[in-house]
Amino acid sequence: MPGMPGVWAILLAAGESSRMGQLKALLAWRGSTLIEHQLNSLLAAGVQHVVVVLGHDADRLKPIVDSVEGASWVLNADYLLGKTTSLKTGVYALDGQPVSDVLLLNVDQPRTADTVRKLLKRHESSQYVITIPTHGGKGGHPIFLSAKLLPEMAVIEEETKGLLAVVRRHADATERFEIDDPSVLWDLNTPEQYEHALATEE
Repeated sequence: MPGMPGVWAILLAAGESSRMGQLKALLAWRGSTLIEHQLNSLLAAGVQHVVVVLGHDADRLKPIVDSVEGASWVLNADYLLGKTTSLKTGVYALDGQPVSDVLLLNVDQPRTADTVRKLLKRHESSQYVITIPTHGGKGGHPIFLSAKLLPEMAVIEEETKGLLAVVRRHADATERFEIDDPSVLWDLNTPEQYEHALATEE
């Protein structure tokens, strides 16, 4: 139903991809590109709307985002100042929207719809304000946060570790949820990591 609060996602895709040597969002992934896979995966998992934060090479990505129903983009002009600026840009874009919870993910962290759905349901059915997936005890993504934390997320700073400071502040209200899916730890920062992830695709 329109207007009902739901889970909104902030997908960060503003970085320069310097270690990859090419724009990560446009890397081939499961028959499409990384950014298309992420958008479709999040929406298929039950996310109400995805806000993509663009920066570097934004003009190449805008048409892709525009072509996906349930997705929109916002531009972070300060993306070179760090990931915190992109996260805040995404948070500002949620202002006034019917958001119950927020999912945070980077474009270089491909996740299946099944895994996202499992985490989303877990978060929605729990009393925790933050849900962090873990695999083998290591924290991964996507991270889910209650919309109650949006005001805190709007004022994070790079110097104070950004989002980490918010998570630490609410450690007692955070569930670290162990999931049998090593891909929750994937970060495709380098060609080697990308090749490894491609090789382990189902």
